[in-house]
Parts: sequence; structure tokens; C-alpha cells
Amino acid sequence: MVGVYSDQKVFKEVFFMSKIWKVGILKDSSMTMLGLHGLHNAFRGLPDVDVVAHVDSNTDNLAAKLDSSSARRHYSDYIEMLEKEKPDIAVICSRHPYEHLPQIRIAAERGCHIYCEKPLAATLSEADEIVRIAERAQIRICMAHPARYDLSFRTMKKMIEAGEIGTPLTAYGRGKSDHRGGGEDMIVLGTHILDLQTFIFGTPEYVMADVTLQNRPIVRKDREEKTVEPIGPSAGDSVFASFQFPNGVRGIFESRRGLSSSESVKRTGIVNMGLCVVGTKGSLSMRFKDFPCQPVEKLRISRRSGPMEDASFYEEVPVMEERSIPGAEPLDYSRCGRMDVPDARFFLEANRFAAWDLICSIREDRQPVSNMYNARLAQEMIQGIYASSLSKSVVKFPLADRTHPLED
Repeated sequence: MVGVYSDQKVFKEVFFMSKIWKVGILKDSSMTMLGLHGLHNAFRGLPDVDVVAHVDSNTDNLAAKLDSSSARRHYSDYIEMLEKEKPDIAVICSRHPYEHLPQIRIAAERGCHIYCEKPLAATLSEADEIVRIAERAQIRICMAHPARYDLSFRTMKKMIEAGEIGTPLTAYGRGKSDHRGGGEDMIVLGTHILDLQTFIFGTPEYVMADVTLQNRPIVRKDREEKTVEPIGPSAGDSVFASFQFPNGVRGIFESRRGLSSSESVKRTGIVNMGLCVVGTKGSLSMRFKDFPCQPVEKLRISRRSGPMEDASFYEEVPVMEERSIPGAEPLDYSRCGRMDVPDARFFLEANRFAAWDLICSIREDRQPVSNMYNARLAQEMIQGIYASSLSKSVVKFPLADRTHPLED
């Protein structure tokens, strides 16, 4: 066929137009995990997609698992699935970051593209190795940072760029501040907030940070030996960081342990986690929530300049979905709350657009909107926070020392 088309671009377009994308799901239910985000449902109902396999070493309840992912066959072994099925895309559902490097390495050796749960890696050096592997293999890695595909956050970005709040000054980001508050909250959930800040404002120039444990600055030996989940190096029950972004924008991230709990959220409806961007003419606010079918507050705007506490009044911003996926089946919202798919529709929708973006990025020879480079940057920002706190100094990006500050 190559000889028929003298123009390589034309050949690629014809090839991709006629291609059926084979997808393999890696979701090992023998590993206990919190807060899975339904990545195994991401490719359901997309046009020209065949979910060929579901890998799980736990063979219990197989029929329901295959139905959930719409996979046609089950495998107990990841390598066997890759060898026999030869998928174009592998979906890595584990939220344990130390598992990602070996799984991505195996897939990349076979030319398989990746849709991967966040965080990308446990350390920046691991993230660097993943980037090297992907670049050598010329594969695309799309990361499950769903806010980049959420309509409200995308609208927030467009409004800021259009000058709706004037010149942006400060982005205030917060983690959940629950029992994981501090270092673990920053790694598990703060990665969403840090990634959102880079999505809107670009790569930070430097960071100043203070990480404390029981009201004293952390030292290296404060590294937690046991966290709620195996997330890699972590320390501190309180984090406060200030990033300098291009054009003078400040980005704040803060998390404190024990400020919030599931019970208090249900009782008050107030969640710490979110992002508020303050400009010279007003503010835009979005907060995540834990309630079924509504994981985020409505996008809101205050058109009053000055400090937020100065009688600011917020009104809801109407948002309108303009994206479409030609030939896609309607989303099946009845799957929300079942088989590790969150109650909130947000994840089902964001996963679908992320999966489609990955396919389009391969076709168009570009990076996905949420990719390994911005996921690595989020990890770099986390390590920059620890480096700044331990050294009690400003830390510039990119980090010259790629080793984790909490490691010996």
C-alpha cells in the first residue's frame, strides 16, 4: 500500500481513516485501591474501537468485569495479552504510581500507546525514564487528569484568556485537607490542582514553599513510612507553596490535615478542594464536590475587583458543550456508581474525551491535551515544593537535581 501513495501524509490519513483501534484494559482487582476513576470504561462506545481484552489476575466475577469494560476476552497476564492481542492502546488503571514505569516499558516495547491513571510516577527520575521510553518508542501517553477535559474548567481557561476577570493575579488551589492532608493529599489529589494551574498559566518559573509536621518545618527523616496508599516519598501534615508563573501570575497550593472529613462534607456541603483565580476585574471559582452526579460546583464568577472578602458576589456561569465525537454511542450514565466507576458523571464524560483525544493525537501526530510532559511537570512541582521547604530557599524550574528531596 505504501507504494500506491507517493505522499506519506495522504497514506497516513487513509490508513487511520480505515483503522480499527484495538484496546486492552489492565485493571488488576487483586490490588486494593481507593477512588478508581473508571478508566476501564473510557473507550466504551467510541467509533472504530474494539476493546479486545481485560487483564485481571483475579478471576472472580469475570462476566461483570468484561461487561463493565466491554472487553471481549479475559487474560490473567498482561504480557500474554500484549503478545496475543497486539493492542494499539493499553489502559493502565492502577493509581499506584510505582506500577506505571514497568507497565509502560512493557507496552512501549511493543509499540503500544497508553492511557494512564495519575500520578505518572512516584518520583521525578521515574517520570524522566517514562518520557525517555515513550520518546524512543514514539508512542503517545495520555494521562487521566480529567479536569483538562472538563467543560467547566475549560470554560474557566477560555474566560481568563479572553480577559473576563482582567489581568490574572493569583490562583488559589487547595487539596481536600482530609485525613491525608499535607504531603499525601498533595501527591494524590493536589496533582489535579497543580496540573490545572499549568493548564491555564503554563510552566512555573520557581517555587517558595513551607511544609510542616506538627507545626515545625519538616526534615528528611520525617518521610512517612506508611501512607494510606503506596504513593512514594511523602512528608508533612501541612503544605503551603507559592509558584511564580509567566506574566507575574502567582499560584498557591495549600493542604492541611484534618480540616475536612466525609461526614463534614455531607453535613455542610463544603469541600476545600478547588481552584479560585483572582484578577484585576473579578474572580472565577470552581470547587470539587463528593456528591453523586456533581463532583464539582458550578463555575462561578465575581465581577467585583479587589480582595475576595470585600463583598464579593458570585454568579453561576452558563457553560455549553460544543465538542462532539462523530459516530460515538451515547454515554451510559447508568454505569455511574458501579464496578469502580464513580457516581459523578464528570469522570465518565472526561474519560471519553480523553480516550478520543488520545486516538486523535495518534492520528494527527501530536501530543494529547493531557500528556506525559505536563504530568511529569506536576511531579516536578511536588518535588520542588519539598526541595524549597527543606532548603528554606527559592527553587527554580526545571529542577537541576532530579532525585527526590526526601530520598537519602
